[in-house]
Amino acid sequence: MSEYLAAVLHEPQTVNPILNHLGIRVEHAQNGAATLRLDAGKCTAQGAGAVSGGVISTLLDEAMAHAVLSGQKELRPIATVDLHVQFLSGVRPDCVLICDAEVVKNGGRIAFVRAQASTPDGRLVATANASFIVKQGREKNSEG
Repeated sequence: MSEYLAAVLHEPQTVNPILNHLGIRVEHAQNGAATLRLDAGKCTAQGAGAVSGGVISTLLDEAMAHAVLSGQKELRPIATVDLHVQFLSGVRPDCVLICDAEVVKNGGRIAFVRAQASTPDGRLVATANASFIVKQGREKNSEG
């Protein structure tokens, strides 16, 4: 397991600020699969009072990214190339969403991933498919 994944799985995590800001926790990330949990607070609501589609999209994207990272032998930088989300049901703030993601195919430079977000009682809220570019070589830090 990479240092990043070990750190993001340890509470309180400090390596991925957007997760903390939105109330998302990485519960599992191993062998090309990941589970993230969103404890949707009032700050996740849009004007009509439902959890924002952008927040749900971020949950799906982060879950799929962590699935890709968890399947790597050596941590390599990744970036979302394409993200397609289908919203199936709205939810209100103060709910919990569980998002499961899995790598469908890792072609080396491009990984294809799918995810679904549901309530703990099993109501499907959204599904997504995405492709991620896997950069070759390790990313250099800002010092060199």
